Amino acid sequence: MPSFLMVLTGAARWSLKDGTQHPTGFWAEEFVEPHRTLIDSGIAITLATPGGRRPVPDGISLTPEMNGGDAARAAEMRAYLEEVSDVLDAPHRLEGEDPAAYDGIVIPGGHGPMQDLAVNEEVGRLLAAMLPDATKVVGSLCHGPAAFMSAGDEKSWLFEGRTMTAFTDEEERQVGLAANAPWLLESRLRGAGAHFEAGPPWSSHVVVDGNLVTGQNPGSAKEVAQAFLETLGARV
Repeated sequence: MPSFLMVLTGAARWSLKDGTQHPTGFWAEEFVEPHRTLIDSGIAITLATPGGRRPVPDGISLTPEMNGGDAARAAEMRAYLEEVSDVLDAPHRLEGEDPAAYDGIVIPGGHGPMQDLAVNEEVGRLLAAMLPDATKVVGSLCHGPAAFMSAGDEKSWLFEGRTMTAFTDEEERQVGLAANAPWLLESRLRGAGAHFEAGPPWSSHVVVDGNLVTGQNPGSAKEVAQAFLETLGARV
């Protein structure tokens, strides 16, 4: 049975430029859709966070307003989180996880990864072991690719030259957080050497570059989960 490591942020706050602590966490849809799709396809999922901290969903991601005004959709995601609460209550510690034990790694977003995963040496270690291995799949969506910044520095970055997408600067402007953000994800990825492909704001947009699968925003969650499966199927 294929096995994936799913890495969630352990942050519940995002430190903005003016010192404001913006409530955050993982974005519910970006966890629910990949987790459910992979599990339903017979893939074993191990959930891990920095320090084994219990991950929290961004409360806004569970409101009808952030789900196209669909209260039933928001309730469905709340129900799924409750269904898998035992897993969320006891995540593995990211520290010490063995990349050889997994066929892939998946990193959902939410603003939380901008706070902790972007500077986490352990996720950088895992990515450095898995991305160069063509038999493994590295996937992320929305703000999750902030974790890619942990894999190197401005002089030598693991993802330099790779084609990807993520939450765009325009989308960050539209949610009203760009001006106070310490840095913008699209700009940082481009500056580090990524070939960044942006779709229209809020549209589902997925980019596959070899064994690297990325999605632009929460609306890409279902499509990116299918791309994980297709990419894995081509490698096992």
